[in-house]
Amino acid sequence: MAAVRPLGLPLFAVLRPWPCCPRRGAACPPAGQVRAAFLRFFEEKHGHRRLPSAPVRPRGDPSLLFVNSGMNQFKPIFLGTVHPRSELAQQRRVVNSQKCVRAGGKHNDLEDVGRDTYHHTFFEMLGNWSFGDYFKDEACSMAWELLTEVYKIPKDRLYVTYFGGDSSLGLSADEECRDVWLSLGVPASHVLPFPMKDNFWEMGDTGPCGPCTEIHYDYVGGGRNASALVNQGSPDVVEIWNLVFMQYSREVEGNLLPLPQHHVDTGMGLERLVSVLQNKHSNYDTDLFSPILDAIHKGCGGPRYQGLVGNADVGRVDMAYRVVADHVRTLCVCITDGIYPGLSGAELVLRRILRRAVRFCSEVLHAPHGLLASLVPTVVEVLGDAYPELSKNADQVMDIINENEVAFLSSLERGRCIIERTVQQMKPSTDFPAEVAWSLYGNLGFPLDLIDLMLEEKGIRLDSAAFNELVLEDAKRKARGPQEGQQLEDTVVHLDVHSLAQLQRDIPATDDSPKYSYKLGQHGQYEFSPCQATILMLYRDQCLQKEVGAGQHCGVILDRTNFYAEQGGQASDQGYLIRLGQQDILFPVESVHLCGGYVIHEVTAVETLRAGDQVQLFVDEVQRLACMTNHTATHLLNFALRHVLGDSTEQQGSHVTAEQLRFDFNTKVTLSQGWKMRHGKVMCPSSSFVLRRLLLKADLLPQGPVTMEQLQQVEKVVRDVIKRNEAVYMAEVPLALARRVQGLRALDEGYPDPVRIVSLGIPVETVLTSNSQAAMQTSVELCCGTHLLQTGAMEDLAIVSERQLVKGISRVIAVTGRQAKQAREAGQCLAMEVDSVAIRMKERRSTSLLEMQNLSKEVGQLTKVQFSIFTKQSVLQVVASTAMPQWQRKELQSVLKSLQRTANTAIKKLEVQQVQ
Repeated sequence: MAAVRPLGLPLFAVLRPWPCCPRRGAACPPAGQVRAAFLRFFEEKHGHRRLPSAPVRPRGDPSLLFVNSGMNQFKPIFLGTVHPRSELAQQRRVVNSQKCVRAGGKHNDLEDVGRDTYHHTFFEMLGNWSFGDYFKDEACSMAWELLTEVYKIPKDRLYVTYFGGDSSLGLSADEECRDVWLSLGVPASHVLPFPMKDNFWEMGDTGPCGPCTEIHYDYVGGGRNASALVNQGSPDVVEIWNLVFMQYSREVEGNLLPLPQHHVDTGMGLERLVSVLQNKHSNYDTDLFSPILDAIHKGCGGPRYQGLVGNADVGRVDMAYRVVADHVRTLCVCITDGIYPGLSGAELVLRRILRRAVRFCSEVLHAPHGLLASLVPTVVEVLGDAYPELSKNADQVMDIINENEVAFLSSLERGRCIIERTVQQMKPSTDFPAEVAWSLYGNLGFPLDLIDLMLEEKGIRLDSAAFNELVLEDAKRKARGPQEGQQLEDTVVHLDVHSLAQLQRDIPATDDSPKYSYKLGQHGQYEFSPCQATILMLYRDQCLQKEVGAGQHCGVILDRTNFYAEQGGQASDQGYLIRLGQQDILFPVESVHLCGGYVIHEVTAVETLRAGDQVQLFVDEVQRLACMTNHTATHLLNFALRHVLGDSTEQQGSHVTAEQLRFDFNTKVTLSQGWKMRHGKVMCPSSSFVLRRLLLKADLLPQGPVTMEQLQQVEKVVRDVIKRNEAVYMAEVPLALARRVQGLRALDEGYPDPVRIVSLGIPVETVLTSNSQAAMQTSVELCCGTHLLQTGAMEDLAIVSERQLVKGISRVIAVTGRQAKQAREAGQCLAMEVDSVAIRMKERRSTSLLEMQNLSKEVGQLTKVQFSIFTKQSVLQVVASTAMPQWQRKELQSVLKSLQRTANTAIKKLEVQQVQ
């Protein structure tokens, strides 16, 4: 970063102009100085507040996978939803350099990275904003001053565009903007009008929008007039800065209404600006990338980067350089900001980015393992001064990259063998079989672009039509749910009585104790060991078989397994098995079920399977860990509900998956307690009171719905235990001994002997001590499921849904970890919007009828968002949409109903006044 301004010097004295590199003999400014000069210019000379970059994980905005532009964090201001008492609402002029990621979603540049010299998944956006302060005149003047006087870009190389109008919308040309540029001395031949698609910016289908003006740079120069090349896709004339003037609001009906306040939102890509100032046609030739490219060269020992593209790039070596350099920057920024390679959403995109980079390191650059992580210190050196958080988390970033690389390289080698073997068996001039590609995609996590690239190198195409059919079939199967596919599943995984009797005569029950064989590694990560086993029998068409042919759907029975079979409310493991000696043939395990002591692995045989085959089993570790997290959270939730609602709270059922947990319970209170709750004081029993008591045959009544305060208390109890990072103790004990434990949850006759006890925070030996009260103070349950070893890995828990199934029985849905964090962020953002409307309604209750009607409309829209996102969708859709804490949703719904009543009353009064 730049040095502190010396005392006594004028504010702008430290902004020493430098000549632009296109002039011979000029020194090229380093990227760090370019960034610093931009920030100082607006902060020190033009009074902008300098703000740090927001994390690339969007806060409370489920519509985005990543922050992809500088304006994302300011959307509440543009939308008018910012809380009037918040710090953000006080801002008038702001400047920053925002970290942005465009990979996935509407803005997705991932597929183009490496193929050319200017696309990136991560980039920096320099921007200055005015929130109801200055507008077109000052915005254009500042931009022109910075480019021509500070950066010393020759004026004759700059061209500006403005909005040329749209007659269909009744919008005239933005002559105001044109006249500003002309007044700044820009020649008329360099001020060009363009239509809506080029020079009108919109946030979305509705919301703030307005005309924009873009500044373009001509790399060639030399006194030529390049106006004909502006906005024509020429590599010699490129856009470097976009100034957006938000002055309209796009309504639902499509019409445009003027905004009450005008805003300025500008964005200039640092990479593009640096390439201009350093006279480089390629962003990769600037000092933002050259140190990383040099580090790649040293790490792989291959030829140096030459900047070649297309057919000139023999072997795609330069493409690999660009991919690795770009992707490692993205990985560093995303992991530092809390986005880790995973299985859904932004995490899935990041995993794809990591695997794409690893593949190019391994397959194209022939680099040694660990090259990708070894580049992290170089990225920190390049970007660390601007984003100091990168320096603090460098070791963690390297560890995560290395762990994921090791896992993927193992999968990559298996996938390469599978592709090679399949290609050898293919007939000439045929497409690669879709079934094999689907297996690679579904079981080894191969991104489709990697499959395409590996096949393209061999001159082979994937049977895309057949592959798309498999994708469609899978989507339909998932959409149908278990009902339609139940009959097929039953014939595969549920043994008929005759087959079960035959097994019990000849074959011992499956040893599934290896499912509990996992531990915490040196860096706190969970380590799961593969399991070697022998196929004892196969089951197909309601018949035990010794052999099953290729392509057949069957159940596989082994002597031992590390797969968890669906039971106790926990979803089964997924993964794959391989035969010893045939490491390149994967048999995906789709589900696992327990039947009569035998674990049935549901498999579609890729090749012939036989009894006696030796196999090795690999569990999907990410899915398993997510289930472990949510199962431990279920136990903790059960304890918290009893703690808050009373010991009469009883579990009615639960279901644990990798995505969420569901918990059903009933809560009863004594009659006297129920009476007090309803009336606030004790009353004498009436005849109906006595009748209910006789009917229930107990001094208990069902409690009403759980209150907002109770839900908050439950979450607090859970979060306190998570924060303490309590140890989770598990042990098998005789059933008779377990019965002595006071307060033990879920004790019934259905458990095997010995039983497995799971205790949070207190060793099992302690709760088994005679007359011990320990089990009354924590969660102690009988459970055969898999669990965390420490509660801290849960990170957080948020109850995102609660409803009564029937009177007295409630169902809650909860999420943990990053999903819980996102739910809280979404709730906070929506609460700010509701507060903003409430304050404006209070201030303007006696204003015009139109204004009050608009406020009423806003309340209606917020209410619609509440119900459409969090009530009417299915549970999975709720989670995918980033739900919010249920207590907060209820609270906001209550506030919105009150606001709607207030608005309706005010509207009626104003209508009466108008009539009078």
